[in-house]
Amino acid sequence: MASRDPLPFDPISRAAQLWSERIGPSGTMAAVTSVMRVQQILLSAVDGALKPHGLTFARYEALVLLNFSRNGRLPMRVMGERLQLHPTSVTNIVDRLQADGLVRRVPHPTDRRATLVEITEDGVNLLEDATKSVTDVSFGLHGLTPAQEGQLTDLLGKVRRAAGDFG
Repeated sequence: MASRDPLPFDPISRAAQLWSERIGPSGTMAAVTSVMRVQQILLSAVDGALKPHGLTFARYEALVLLNFSRNGRLPMRVMGERLQLHPTSVTNIVDRLQADGLVRRVPHPTDRRATLVEITEDGVNLLEDATKSVTDVSFGLHGLTPAQEGQLTDLLGKVRRAAGDFG
């Protein structure tokens, strides 16, 4: 997965040791630095898996969200809430997906002010192929057992909840 030879030592552990000697307790610094590095690793793997499909992770997430919805469509406002994105970002994502024929905008049946975004058959088909690609590389998350993946999700959920990401 790495594009270069791995280092013969863990640079984050080394930085934590030096931090402890020169600054003070290093646990938080080491944890945050590790999360940031893992994020880079995961994004690289996911981006690499999605690129042949012409998708970014944001566009992929939008297709997954629409596909998981009851009718394959959602109001743009709801998409923004669920994806935790600014309305402008949702508009840009939908614009690109629509230009590629993967979604279409349809009028809301009861609210003239709202627009629904609906996944197309082409969108469903591409999503199926893209999902196979990201799951084939385990979204880039290697080295953990299923139980450890659950622990990681729980721990990161605690950080997200404390930050006000959800209630």
